[in-house]
Amino acid sequence: MFALADCNNFYASCERLFKPTLIGLPIVVLSNNDGCVIARSNEAKELGIAMGAPYFQIREKLEQNNVAVFSSHYTLYGDLSARVMTNLARFSPDIEVYSIDECFFSLSGFSDLKAYSDKIRSTVIQNTGIPISIGVAPTKVLAKVANKKAKKADGVMVLEGPAEISDALANFPIEDIWGIGRAHATRLLKLGIETADQFRKLPEEWVRREMTVVGARIWNELWGMSCIPLKMVLDPKKNMCTSRAFGKPIEEISELEQAAASYASRLAGKLRREKLCTNVLSVKLLTNRFGDSAAQYFPSLSIPLDYPTSNSVDLVKMAIRGVRRIYRRGYRYQKVEIMATQLIPESEIQMNVFTGHSTKKDKISKALDELNKYYGAGTVRIASEGIKQKWSLRRDFLSPHYTTDWNDIIKVG
Repeated sequence: MFALADCNNFYASCERLFKPTLIGLPIVVLSNNDGCVIARSNEAKELGIAMGAPYFQIREKLEQNNVAVFSSHYTLYGDLSARVMTNLARFSPDIEVYSIDECFFSLSGFSDLKAYSDKIRSTVIQNTGIPISIGVAPTKVLAKVANKKAKKADGVMVLEGPAEISDALANFPIEDIWGIGRAHATRLLKLGIETADQFRKLPEEWVRREMTVVGARIWNELWGMSCIPLKMVLDPKKNMCTSRAFGKPIEEISELEQAAASYASRLAGKLRREKLCTNVLSVKLLTNRFGDSAAQYFPSLSIPLDYPTSNSVDLVKMAIRGVRRIYRRGYRYQKVEIMATQLIPESEIQMNVFTGHSTKKDKISKALDELNKYYGAGTVRIASEGIKQKWSLRRDFLSPHYTTDWNDIIKVG
């Protein structure tokens, strides 16, 4: 049996956790630069606030309905997600973290799955304060169905027997089936296939022919035949990127260099945490194609490195070099993107006598990691990142770093 634990309205729940006065009140969380709505509490959904709605267009509506607005705070969300996943791991030997707010795990061999799932849910809520829903079923696709049903029930739904599964699929929308996709859902709806139950009653040969092997897997999973196992080992990453829109458009190359240096340094830190090195560093500049009548320009450059590396000094140097080569005056740049490709594990690096690897630079990078881990991210930076970063994200509604900064820890006196 598979279980899927899903945090309810995760971003909104994280913000509400440290402000209990917001319980029962509408909450929305905005994207980078406070651009558009990316998360809503149930109360905000009832007000008709749409996902993806631009903040500037709904500002008055939010104020009139006393909606609490927050800038996205991924450091906080990541930390609370780790706490939820750690608690879930106590209840099963096999666990797959599917996303920041979802986790599959095995319940094979456990008895009284409803009672056990209720215990898991209450323990996670008590230890983390984040509400979750749990769906249990013989396959991962059915567990997804059970989880959606659980959100409208008491937080737990177990689909074990054929009758329970049939009842759950009878009116389950075809577009909500995990893995179907928008294109296939649209086509099936045109054919009169509106529910999951109608879909699984189609001939398997037709599904395999029209929807390939992926559709056939979903079809079999809906019949209770497991075709999608738990992924216990993550696939190795093929690339890694750091990219954020600026708080305001940038025209001067000096500020673009600072941003590129900062993103490259952050990317280097991510590579070291994953114990990976990159062979190619790509730099891309983007102007604002939305709502900007100015001339558009989207240059990019890939720079092969002399040897695989993850140290900050080399990657920052290459990023700045890339910006200087593709920069053109007269454009208002909205974003810089730094991407590492052709990644390999650091244990597999092969050196040669013509391109020596600098252990000194690696020591500098390690020192940066240790200092920033102890004193807080960004405490020590490479000089080319600059001190006053005018290009930083606009985050007017950012909540404190409740769990990751000693200065923001809630004090009780």
